[in-house]
Amino acid sequence: FTVFAPDNDSFESFLSSNGFSSLDDVPLEVLEQVLLNHVIQGVNASSSLSTGYVKTLAEESSTMNKIDMYINTSNGVMLNGESSVVVADIFVDNGVIHAVDNVISLPSVVTFATADNTFTSLVSALTRESSFTYVSTLSSTTSPAPFTVFAPTNDAFGSLLTELGVSSLNDIATATLEATLNTHVVGGANVLSSTLTDGMTVTTLGDTFMLNTTSGVIFTDQNDRSGNVIIADVQAANGIIHVVDKVILPQLN
Repeated sequence: FTVFAPDNDSFESFLSSNGFSSLDDVPLEVLEQVLLNHVIQGVNASSSLSTGYVKTLAEESSTMNKIDMYINTSNGVMLNGESSVVVADIFVDNGVIHAVDNVISLPSVVTFATADNTFTSLVSALTRESSFTYVSTLSSTTSPAPFTVFAPTNDAFGSLLTELGVSSLNDIATATLEATLNTHVVGGANVLSSTLTDGMTVTTLGDTFMLNTTSGVIFTDQNDRSGNVIIADVQAANGIIHVVDKVILPQLN
């Protein structure tokens, strides 16, 4: 195993920030999943860690799918954007320990959006208006969670701006932007890529789009625009992310 191990102060901060006075107050199933969220299978020395997603031993409750961890190695080793490795490569008989400076909370889909620089444009869109509640909604663990999010990359948003003939997200009407963002989110379901079928209609919080799965996963939106799922099944505790290379638009006419 590879264990990212928080110190005593990290656990004290975790308890305080979550309103617990001691470890005994943490519900057993929550504590179990938080602990498993610090463990990945196999021996991973610091030199072998690279930027990207890895599966932990924690599980999403509706599917038992393994929850991901986002590792960023651009400046040291940062985990889910909130915890840094401070002492690396403590080798033991059955694996390796890396000491970290914060408890790694169970990630929401927002955790990955904010931690992964692939999604900076998406985060800008989600937070553009003070009236938008996407961050709080997509961070929740109650209805309409779990979520399935088709998350466009920065390049996808860049292509959209060119397609629309505008210079920035600020040039897109609020109602259009909101409808577009809604068309990337399915509520009430953690939909694994293995359950996507050819000809499937995906019903989102906004509009619908169609899927073709004969060669990868290709979507076609209401405007006959097509794009691809380029990374599938990034699992959070409250939903799953499928990364797409094109922004999915609702019916604009």
